[in-house]
Amino acid sequence: MENARGTLFIVATPIGNLEDITLRGLRVLKECDLVIAEDARHSRKLLAHYGIEKPFERSLYRGVERERVEYFLEKLKSGAKIALISDAGTPLISDPGYELVRRAVAEHISVVAIPGPTALIAALVVSGFSTERFVFEGVPPKSAKAKRDFFARLAQEPRTIVLYESPHRVLDTLEVMSELLSERKIALCRELTKAHEEILRGTAKEILELLKSRPAIKGEITMVIESLESGESVESGESEDTELSVVEHVQKLMAEGLTKKEAIKRVAQMRKLPKREVYERLIKKKT
Repeated sequence: MENARGTLFIVATPIGNLEDITLRGLRVLKECDLVIAEDARHSRKLLAHYGIEKPFERSLYRGVERERVEYFLEKLKSGAKIALISDAGTPLISDPGYELVRRAVAEHISVVAIPGPTALIAALVVSGFSTERFVFEGVPPKSAKAKRDFFARLAQEPRTIVLYESPHRVLDTLEVMSELLSERKIALCRELTKAHEEILRGTAKEILELLKSRPAIKGEITMVIESLESGESVESGESEDTELSVVEHVQKLMAEGLTKKEAIKRVAQMRKLPKREVYERLIKKKT
């Protein structure tokens, strides 16, 4: 009876450029019995481009996931091969589908990933920031207080950070980031893989001022925030400097040619302290 069950394929689709779909992805979409789309109207355009005709019995968008999971599970239990796709990129990454996959796994139904595009990886690899360790934080909260709390927490995150944001909220988000992540460099990636792809690099304040000068901001946005280490490794011998006091450490680096700002940042990184704390200790020592 187990062998009679179907398979749920998680199929990644292009995030912009239709040429980015894989050959395997096209084959699965052609061979499956039906397609579950986030928005059937959007996905029909992709399938039509490749001459694929498949039924979209029901869409699976946020708000209807739980109530429609049972219907698709019954299809899978009866032997159907189903392809799950989202409007763009890899399903479940800030997109619907988790509940269906969770239930399919619980029911011992085969779940197969068909890898392909995802905006977070595309943005990360072109950002110019360290890719050794990174974290994906999804979409920032909408409310002002929740957003401030969100970025206050990320200010202490040592890894490279990747976020998604709406063009309608990006200015408000950059305002908060310019205050709470003022020293961190950002790569703001807009319309990745599309004809008007754009990557803006700089601090949150610099990018904010640039975007404010534009009449409108359009397109999907992925933001990458540099790691606290900025991709730099601690050189041998630097660990000995931690035997100095924080103030002495800053002064030593300044004597070696770093600016005060650079020295504070380096000491904060090495000692895993907030830059503000290092700065305040330096000020107190001078007064």
